[in-house]
Amino acid sequence: MSGSTIPSERAFVLGLDGVPWRLIERWSDEGELPNIARVREEGASGTLDSTRPPTTPLAWPSIATGVWPDKHGIYGFQNLSSEYSHEMYTSRDLAQPALWDQLGPSHVGNVPMTYPVREIDGTMVTGMMTPSTDREFAHPPELQDEIDARIPNYEISLDYPEYADRPDEFEAAVDEMLAKRRELMRIQMDRAGDDWQLFFFVYTAPDRFQHLVWDMDRLLAHYKKLDRIVGDVVDYTDDHDADLYIVSDHGFGPIEELVYVNRILEREGYLFQREDEGTRGALASLGISRDAITGALSRVGITEETLVQSLPRRLVDSVAEQIPGDHALYDVDYDRTVAFVHDTGNCYINDTDRFDRGLVAPSEVGQVKADIRAALESATDESGDPLLEVHDGDELFPTDDESPDLVVSGRGAYESRSGMAESVLGDTGTYEASHRSEGIVLCRGPSIEAGATLRGARVVDIAPTLLHGIGEPVPKNADGRVLFDAFDDDATPATTKVERTATSRLETDEEVDEEFGDVEDRLKGLGYME
Repeated sequence: MSGSTIPSERAFVLGLDGVPWRLIERWSDEGELPNIARVREEGASGTLDSTRPPTTPLAWPSIATGVWPDKHGIYGFQNLSSEYSHEMYTSRDLAQPALWDQLGPSHVGNVPMTYPVREIDGTMVTGMMTPSTDREFAHPPELQDEIDARIPNYEISLDYPEYADRPDEFEAAVDEMLAKRRELMRIQMDRAGDDWQLFFFVYTAPDRFQHLVWDMDRLLAHYKKLDRIVGDVVDYTDDHDADLYIVSDHGFGPIEELVYVNRILEREGYLFQREDEGTRGALASLGISRDAITGALSRVGITEETLVQSLPRRLVDSVAEQIPGDHALYDVDYDRTVAFVHDTGNCYINDTDRFDRGLVAPSEVGQVKADIRAALESATDESGDPLLEVHDGDELFPTDDESPDLVVSGRGAYESRSGMAESVLGDTGTYEASHRSEGIVLCRGPSIEAGATLRGARVVDIAPTLLHGIGEPVPKNADGRVLFDAFDDDATPATTKVERTATSRLETDEEVDEEFGDVEDRLKGLGYME
């Protein structure tokens, strides 16, 4: 397949969410995954380093844009406000043009963080963060009608808490979701015809499956289904003389214990929980908790989701603040708290510039941050091994003053959590595995070197490499580099200087007036949110 001096003019990105390098390397070497083995033999491959933290909402936008979160603007699932409230990040928050904004016609399917759907030159079916298929999730609108007709009961995602204690049923549900996603890909392929420049399609099933199932036999059976999809896409890209990029946003590995980072901050005197006083204290003294209230409502046919959908978010927040519980936002006393962790590991100093009830002067943030980082890094298990990996937000995200101050992740088999808890360590419950930094990248195409090994590839390198490989300019502000090791020495991309182009920041004044209660439930079911 490789060795042609004529480069491709189109590219296909096949996303396999959460797939780690060591599993595909092992099983393709053993002959269990013949199509992936073929891509490795006929193309270039290697590990792909993720974002910090290595999570879906940061990594897929970085793959699609070639820049880190400080430029594309998405730091997690929930955007924290100065009033300690939050709203879900959406496609409207993406500030950097994605590949489908630069290339066309483009066909984008099931890519996380693409909801609400946008009009592009081509087709788009939104992915993770789409509230439900009752909303508009496809462009053009008639595509949604076709999906309804050809894929009855098409789902964006599963209700994961429903399967917490039913692994066999969960496996069957994931298989069904995978099959429907494969049919969606065929629908978009049919619509694309021969006139397309970019295909970008993501399968999130492996990530979802691995969170709750980390059994090698069952995983191999799932990966064999993924391998057959790879075979479909290899044939499709061959038919269209296209470059193929198979990527994952991060890797995966088993977890043994949860680490509640806010409890460490509380123990060290940086965080204080609200005292039981006023309305909150009166409710608590009567034994009234959030669970008790929502349970009583459900018995009369009113769900928490119904309330959230019916009431303005500010009112929901103000009511929730009065109900005893263990929420990382509502149960913190910000008048005394110096720092807290929100979303998937974003640690914020409660400074007076950023927050309405801030305590720390801007001039003191640097020292406070250094002290907190030292405290978090010194947290160890009984064997003296560190529990956490801590990064400086200014180093990770140098172009954005509003980025998190620190980014905290669990080390090894420890998984960090942002919720409130009575102890630092907790049981993983139904969660068997979670994210690791080492994902995968496999390239194959007319200009790609057969059997090449890629070293040091990062998620931000995919977009620049893809663009240069098909003869298109790379944005001047890209953080990623072109992976020249992927190209045959005699092929055009290897012998051509990278052309640069200016990009305009994506601006939108359009607010997303949407209820994400179902999305939040699914994220909680995967352990992404408290």
